[in-house]
Amino acid sequence: MRHLKAHRKLGRPAEHRISLLRNLATSLINSRDDRIVTTLPKAKELRPFIEKAITLSRRAASLGLEGNGSEAAGVHLRRQAAAFFHAGNHGRATTTRRGQIPPPRSAGVSALSRLFDELGERFKERPGGYTRIIKMGRRSGDGAELAIIELVDNAREKEAQTSARKRTKGASKKKAADSKVAESESGQKEDGATE
Repeated sequence: MRHLKAHRKLGRPAEHRISLLRNLATSLINSRDDRIVTTLPKAKELRPFIEKAITLSRRAASLGLEGNGSEAAGVHLRRQAAAFFHAGNHGRATTTRRGQIPPPRSAGVSALSRLFDELGERFKERPGGYTRIIKMGRRSGDGAELAIIELVDNAREKEAQTSARKRTKGASKKKAADSKVAESESGQKEDGATE
């Protein structure tokens, strides 16, 4: 019986598996298209992992409205969410020598800032279900089942919705114009028939 065995092991020890999920979460948050391609089991494991982080950013976004002592709570939520990403460069100031450019901030730090600045506001009214998994078929090399995991309400979806609305408005205007033409033609035929 598989009691208390909730997650997939993904063929990796625990530390490697957590590091893999952190890297996938960082890639998903930092991606320009709000989507990444990975294998289906990895995508299914990433979904609850990333949704917990997004929920923390959502809570922080709703705290910003209250005001009384919410700064400390916001910092606390940000630190909790930082556990879902790899930490930044710890020895950033000490590793640089005079005349050298300091190393850039890590991708985890930029993912955390995007998560709280942009995604928390985007999903503020959404009660869950921030990701979508789309199956792609099998990879030609090893036959692994691939999937796209993406954040919902992204820019591509909004563009598609607005273009669909424009098309339906244009189609309804065209139908209205066609019906007016048809009515005027039928009115002319009736006038001609009465004469």
